[in-house]
Parts: sequence; C-alpha cells; structure tokens
Amino acid sequence: MSQVVSAADELEELRQLKARYCRFLDTKDVDSWRDVFTADVVVTLDMAVGVAGADPMTAPPLEGVDNFVPMVLGGLEGVATMHHCHTPELTLTSATTATGIWAMEDLLVFADGRELHGAGHYHETYQKHDGQWRIKTLHLTRTILRIRGGDGD
Repeated sequence: MSQVVSAADELEELRQLKARYCRFLDTKDVDSWRDVFTADVVVTLDMAVGVAGADPMTAPPLEGVDNFVPMVLGGLEGVATMHHCHTPELTLTSATTATGIWAMEDLLVFADGRELHGAGHYHETYQKHDGQWRIKTLHLTRTILRIRGGDGD
C-alpha cells in the first residue's frame, strides 16, 4: 500500500535536507554532503556583496557534484566553519520539483587567524528522485561579507 505524502511532509523533508547540508558541510562529512546534491547540480557562488542584485565577482557556474564538492571541501581543509540557514521560502512546483530561498549566515575561521563572516541567501531548486529530495541548483548571493585578521587587519 502506498502512503500519501502531504505537502507539509514534503516541505519538512526540504527543511531537513538543508539542515543536513549545513551539518555535513561544517563537519566535513564528504560522502554525506555529496549526497544532498543531484549528480548534475549547478552551483553559482557570488564572491562579493551584490549591488542592486548584481555581483561583479560572481564565479562561473560549477557543474556536477564531482566538480563542486571537492572544490568547496578542498578549500575548507583546516578551516573551522559555521553555516546557519533560516527563514525558508519553499514552494512545491510539482510532485518531484521545488524551489527555495534561505537566509544564511556563515563564519569561516582559518588556521592563520583570518575570519570570513558573511550573510546572504541561498536560491535553490530541488528534485525528488527515488523518494529523496536533493539540491539541483544553488546560487549563493551575499548581503554581508567581512574578512578580518591576517595581513589585512
């Protein structure tokens, strides 16, 4: 007998997915973090605070989990991190697709004492396959980006 899943249940699954995204990223659990994405994920990261919605330092899109995960986690080796996401705006667009915007705050503490503290938004799409939601696209925009310590302090 198949169980009917309510919209509220689906939205809770999306919230749980994002919670795992943050926890696995901060604990550097590579295999589990990799599993929150579709194999063909497309990620766009704004490297500066946007001005009227435009960031002149947006990095080229990273395509595929095999490119994205090693690039991010390789760059965070030896870095203590904190990622918090909250106030989700989630919309189910079909039985197997959804969109979401999450407010975020991150803190990265490097071994040399430098710190990156930022805030912004994750703009995401999701896809459900074999009963599991995964992140299909992710675009990180920033409203705050502060770097302190090291030689620039």
